[in-house]
Amino acid sequence: MAPMKRDRLEEEFTDHVTQYKERYYRLAYSYVRNADDALDIVQESIYKAFSSVGSLKDPHSMKTWFYRIVVNASLDFLRKRRRSYPVEDEVLTRLDSGEADRYEDLDLKNALDQLPEKYRTIIVLRFFEDLKIEEIAEVLDENANTIKTRLYTSLNKLRLTLGDNGTEV
Repeated sequence: MAPMKRDRLEEEFTDHVTQYKERYYRLAYSYVRNADDALDIVQESIYKAFSSVGSLKDPHSMKTWFYRIVVNASLDFLRKRRRSYPVEDEVLTRLDSGEADRYEDLDLKNALDQLPEKYRTIIVLRFFEDLKIEEIAEVLDENANTIKTRLYTSLNKLRLTLGDNGTEV
């Protein structure tokens, strides 16, 4: 790739990430549920994106391209964490900062936590990140009809879970 074009892509990417950094953080956080880990994932994703910005064929697809990088980095992180060894409870208590995460709707948060990852991801991308079905399909490298079906299934699962608590969706 010509140095001039690569420089321009890097500049566009920098502007894009600066503008939408909160979205990418929320997406990573929705996977790992830890502020520091989410920040690490976003930072790693930015590094990966800069390293491969030359592979971006269409600058108009930068948003979905970077969403895919964040999703993949989040999934990689979760896979690595599953391989880690458990820590004693007393060590965790010592390391705990004492601050709890705050959620506006604990019922919804708990219902989302109960969804399988493939359904939760679609809900987060559609309703929290406001992506269109086609964009979600591109991010997850799936067919748009598959995404529609999973979205429908996800919403039904949420309705059932929240309905059990007497809460309306």
